[in-house]
Amino acid sequence: MKSLCSASSITPFTNLLIYQFCFTLLLPYLPLLVEKRLSGKISPSGTNRVVSTARMNATALRRRREIPAPRALPIIAYFDEDPVARKLLIGVQRFRRVTFENIGQENPVVERVILVSSEEIVEKHYAELRVPNARVLALTNQRFKNARTDGAVYAYLPPGVPQDLLERMIDNALDHIHLVHSRQEVNQRLVGASQEIHELNQIGIALSAEHDTEKLLEMILTKSRDFTQSDAGSIYLVERIPLQRNQRRLPFNNKPTPEGELFEERLRFSLAQNDSVDVPFRAITMDINDKSIAGYVALTGETLCIEDAYHLPADVPYRINRKFDEDSGYRTKSILAVPMRNQKGKTVAVLQLINAKRDGNARLDSLPAIAQQVVSYTARQMEIVVSLASQAAVALENSQLYESIYKLFEGFVRASVTAIETRDPTTSGHSFRVANLTLALAQAADRAGHGPYAGVCFSRDDMREIRYASLLHDFGKVGVPEEVLVKARKLYPAQLELIEQRFSFVKRTLENEVLRSKIDYLLEKGREEYLGKQKQFDGKLEDALRELDCHFRAILEANEPTVLPAGNFAGLEQIGAVQYLDIHGKQKPLLTQSEIRLLSIRKGSLDEKERKQIEAHVVHTFNFLQQIPWTHEINQIPEIARLHHEKLNGSGYPYKLSAPEIPLQSRMMTISDIFDALAAADRPYKKAVSVERALEILNLAVKDGELDSDLFDLFKAARVYDQWKTEAVGY
Repeated sequence: MKSLCSASSITPFTNLLIYQFCFTLLLPYLPLLVEKRLSGKISPSGTNRVVSTARMNATALRRRREIPAPRALPIIAYFDEDPVARKLLIGVQRFRRVTFENIGQENPVVERVILVSSEEIVEKHYAELRVPNARVLALTNQRFKNARTDGAVYAYLPPGVPQDLLERMIDNALDHIHLVHSRQEVNQRLVGASQEIHELNQIGIALSAEHDTEKLLEMILTKSRDFTQSDAGSIYLVERIPLQRNQRRLPFNNKPTPEGELFEERLRFSLAQNDSVDVPFRAITMDINDKSIAGYVALTGETLCIEDAYHLPADVPYRINRKFDEDSGYRTKSILAVPMRNQKGKTVAVLQLINAKRDGNARLDSLPAIAQQVVSYTARQMEIVVSLASQAAVALENSQLYESIYKLFEGFVRASVTAIETRDPTTSGHSFRVANLTLALAQAADRAGHGPYAGVCFSRDDMREIRYASLLHDFGKVGVPEEVLVKARKLYPAQLELIEQRFSFVKRTLENEVLRSKIDYLLEKGREEYLGKQKQFDGKLEDALRELDCHFRAILEANEPTVLPAGNFAGLEQIGAVQYLDIHGKQKPLLTQSEIRLLSIRKGSLDEKERKQIEAHVVHTFNFLQQIPWTHEINQIPEIARLHHEKLNGSGYPYKLSAPEIPLQSRMMTISDIFDALAAADRPYKKAVSVERALEILNLAVKDGELDSDLFDLFKAARVYDQWKTEAVGY
């Protein structure tokens, strides 16, 4: 926030600035204050485990005060032409002072704060001041009027600001530069690769093979209960909840929170199972502290084995919440709560088992049954659950990491497609819509109960493969020259402008010739005869100009591309046969042969050379996608994408393949691609057509043997086009 300070009066802005400076000064001492506060909370009668936890907290806090690596001394700059700033810096000794005119001799990455008192100076050097490692302090009692220059100012200070206040504001600005830089560095880091999950037993194998987090949690809890014959159980996940910057605090494990990952950690009640009581599950979150059993285990990393939850020792901080028991008539007795730790020793979840039974099939639906059946958890059971929890934690983190990698790749694909489509804004969203249509058609084929595609069955991986191939099918357009990619008419704008100038020149020449004829006739015949023949001269000029205008309209009409082959271009040859004298007196055609050739394109806006450049995008796409190490489940993506312009009758490109060589997935994409190109939106070289007209054009392609007739029938019968702009989920 920008503020205005005055040395002579206390204003709200001054208060705000003073608070900001106080916070800046106290920030290095906060860990020490927290450490002392923690020490004050530990009572002499507390258990050793709690004391060790507090000491661990203090150790972690001290690590926050470690001195960072030395950085180059920052620069405080001022302008020679700015006497206010130069005078104010005379007494400042803590920083290197450099004139802005000599700042180019310094290391360009060094942090710098520039003092300036004139808005005109900021405007003059705006580009040089708006760099990431620079902050501008404006010495003025009024905000700059220009919003642009005002945006370049980090803070405003009165011209007579005290020296100590100025130095603090400079410190603040330098800290802000470093803070922004640190945040950017953190945000650029990528998620690491998954560590190999060691197969300890058959359960470990099953856990490592499951990537669905919900199914994985079910498996973990079910297997743990089976081993221990537990009547009930639950899992609490440690989750990160993003916080606002002013809510920053340490996570429960006392590790410093990076600037780019501001969050608080809480326990989410994620899953519950009970063989004796049927209670609707309701997910809730809870603080990680020592007041609850799950919170204590998450906080300390200790395993708790409780014989009777209703009769806990007086010296333990945690207590059981009896509300569930009171509402359901259940009786929680023995509890085994185990932390699920990842390879780094961090608790990612808490596994809580309730009421170990003598007979695993017994129901605890009464107090006598509980008294007879419920026993304490044995040391052997504890060992098994701890081992299983360790494997489960690895599998759980692997599942979450798998999901993160999937989201990362999904983001990369989306960002790549968006970046490519920004080269041609008129096709924005095309790849996403083609993916929607192709997936919808694949789903329709998968559900077909009769017809030629009744036996088609696409797995989840097959659908993902189709989706990514559809999203990336036009990625190779990055290799197509931009002027060809966005060519809207048969002639480029510069070519049409040249023709227009040529016609203007011819018109001007005709006007000059008629004017010269008028003057010659007037001089030869006299005024009376000239006036009698003036209309004849004017009529001749009008007829010639009208003919030129007619020719130019014909050129403009021929310049418009068409979706289907059309056009009668015989008139262009007639226009090309018209000759005129150029400025050097040489005869030139009104239309050149090159221009006639371009205007005579029967379909679209591209000539043969340009069309080949566009068609090459398929090869570029294949070459790019081949570089990606696809997993074996989706390794046909490059092949599917590169064949989406092939036609069943061999008239497609780039390989002129016929029906037996074109896979089903590519045939689906071809129909979707053509439909979207026809009906999605206006493009520079054509107007969008209605859905009905698009289907008619597709039907013509089917009759010509270009498209799969059965797939097109399915496309219409399933009304795939209704899901045109609805993104498929789950793949």
